[in-house]
Amino acid sequence: MESCGVVGTVLGCSAGIVVAGLVFAAYKLGLLYQLFHKTETKSPRHGGESVAEVLRAHGVKYVFTLVGGHISPILVACEKLGIRIVDTRHEATAVFAADAVARLSGTVGVAAVTAGPGLTNTVTAVKNAQMAESPLLLMGGAAGTLLQGRGALQDIDQMSLFKPLCKFCASIRTIREIVPTVRKALAIAQSGTPGPVFIEFPIDTLYPFHLVSKEFGVKNPPKGLMGKVVSWYLNNHLKNLFAGAWETRDVTPLPVDIPQATDDQVQKCIELVSRAKKPVILLGSQATLPPTPADDIRKALEALGIPCFLGGMSRGMLGKDSPIHIRQNRRDALKEADLVLLAGTVCDFRLSYGRVLNRRSKIIAVNRDKTQLLKNSDMFWKPTIAIQGDAGSFLMQLSKGLKGHRCPEEWPQSLKAGDVTKENTNRAKADEKTDRHLNPLKVLHRVDELMAEDSIIVADGGDFVGSAAYIMRPRGPMRWLDPGAFGTLGVGGGFALGAKLCRPDSEVWIVYGDGSLGYSVAEFDTFTRHKTPVIAVVGNDACWSQISREQVPILGSNVACGLAFTDYHIVADGYGGKGYLVGREDEDKLNDIIREAQRESQEGKAVLLNVLIGKTNFREGSISV
Repeated sequence: MESCGVVGTVLGCSAGIVVAGLVFAAYKLGLLYQLFHKTETKSPRHGGESVAEVLRAHGVKYVFTLVGGHISPILVACEKLGIRIVDTRHEATAVFAADAVARLSGTVGVAAVTAGPGLTNTVTAVKNAQMAESPLLLMGGAAGTLLQGRGALQDIDQMSLFKPLCKFCASIRTIREIVPTVRKALAIAQSGTPGPVFIEFPIDTLYPFHLVSKEFGVKNPPKGLMGKVVSWYLNNHLKNLFAGAWETRDVTPLPVDIPQATDDQVQKCIELVSRAKKPVILLGSQATLPPTPADDIRKALEALGIPCFLGGMSRGMLGKDSPIHIRQNRRDALKEADLVLLAGTVCDFRLSYGRVLNRRSKIIAVNRDKTQLLKNSDMFWKPTIAIQGDAGSFLMQLSKGLKGHRCPEEWPQSLKAGDVTKENTNRAKADEKTDRHLNPLKVLHRVDELMAEDSIIVADGGDFVGSAAYIMRPRGPMRWLDPGAFGTLGVGGGFALGAKLCRPDSEVWIVYGDGSLGYSVAEFDTFTRHKTPVIAVVGNDACWSQISREQVPILGSNVACGLAFTDYHIVADGYGGKGYLVGREDEDKLNDIIREAQRESQEGKAVLLNVLIGKTNFREGSISV
């Protein structure tokens, strides 16, 4: 009897395992789902429509792309719902444009590219968005769900490429997954530390049932038992792919999680700042992120009266001529400061890894990202208070808590006096004659003086752009776009495209080096086709000067640094824009040429000023590695 009981137990366990296995198999094959959800084989609808519905519900106005058959349903559906499709001449430009829209609009920038090489072409731009902390959705095509790994056209392991670059990666396996996955991705892109997210769309999740069944269905089923099994599996896969596809689903935005400083942390900072005699604020791009409007942050900073150094997207936060905005002599100011507030600023190479901070200073660090918050604090600096939270919201709380308190005025006045002295020296350098061609500093001063008050400046280059960072003054918040910590060349065309679409009434200036121009000069075709008349000023010294300046004296060779005084203005003409060649003989007419470029832009032409420039010693000692 006892042995019968054991046998019964074993059989019962075995039966349970078999049943569990069958249930699991039924679940994985979608059989259970299909019992309760219909497959509408006659419906003309496709997965691209689901994508478009979610994007529209999230306020997305633009999708940037370079077209490919894998993603056509997304583009067509978005256009039908009123989302503007902007096609570029390179996939990286599409992502850079989406990045710019994210920075300027406070929403998620969106790009869609085709499978394989279309996606690999975006890798640099996605990495740049990750390091610049831009919320961005990249959608990529892919081989059909059953053909992945079997040698299909442009089929590679795309997920492995993007997992190190993105906060969230997903591959759509059935059409019913599209809506919840896109909603989730958009929320993650904006939550915590913003960044890029990636969704892969196999081609059979985007096209209508009748086309997918024609392409992937069983045409000539093999005979025999194995043939019947294969036919059943393929037909079931197809039905599961579309099961419940067109049921009503919630497309509205999910909540976004933004870390905040605690009341206790804010109070401790209020006490530190109130006792400081020589405080300094270093403001980074994070301070411009939602939810706090940039104008509110500007008012908070002005109320505090603390001298500010502005970097990244925060350039222009205090306008052109603020008495508390300090542009020069940052290293000296930090040595003298008794309190430093790092508001979204990171102690990386830009702050000599923290070595420029005075060890006797009280240091308050605020950053959404814990890794960035404490970067290099184990070696060169130590925060007095480290807060993982939103920098903009923190500044608002700090200003409120210090209402009526202002920084001692002699401190910002002394720093501003140093500013004036340094900028007068820089202006004197602009009047020096170069060996040939125009002085680049004079060109930049003239552009700065004549550009419209609502101008947006896009920085794309090395030496010429490095000089522009010292000379050109953004007129307000969100009016300076540079690649950020990654130092990527080639952002100009995409950033300017996104900026002009977001701010169509503003002048958009691209400051190009002649080296960096080569990456995106073809986008003058895009500017023409999409009626986005930007103005590009190219510092053409026929050289990768930022590299040459160090390479020649250290290694004794200019190899690979030389370019040519190429007729880039003719290239712009060929793409439907308007080009000007500007040399030393045009020095007296420089103002007139700039004003003419502004008129052409206002009349709808993208303009390129090909400015031949000479060499100066203005940036000797600047880093290129």
